[in-house]
Amino acid sequence: MAASTVRVDAWLWAIRVYKTRSAAATACRAGHVRVGGEKAKAAQPVRIGDELRVRQSGFDRVLVVRQLLTKRVGAPVAALAFEDRTPVREPVALVAVRDRGAGRPTKRERRDIDRLRGRDLGLGLDPDE
Repeated sequence: MAASTVRVDAWLWAIRVYKTRSAAATACRAGHVRVGGEKAKAAQPVRIGDELRVRQSGFDRVLVVRQLLTKRVGAPVAALAFEDRTPVREPVALVAVRDRGAGRPTKRERRDIDRLRGRDLGLGLDPDE
């Protein structure tokens, strides 16, 4: 007999929204997961047809539950377990352009360029490397 509900953190982990179940639970505690418009706790049950809003990278993903999963599955199977109703985002075209011959950028200019490119400034790690 299949379960009629699944914990929201387990479901988000099973459909590969988060890499670990503890990361999904942390997102729930932080208020980044909403079920039916209300903030969800990690143990809140989800049912088929529920709408989830998951905040990632400053944007909301809107997911509708189509299949209940308790175990992590492969990406093709996970894609069938939900319907993605996330509105299409307009691409942001911010380009850091410096005048030719302006010389080497100052430390402040370099930080501004990195911020425009979306690089994490706090860790010293470049995601492109």
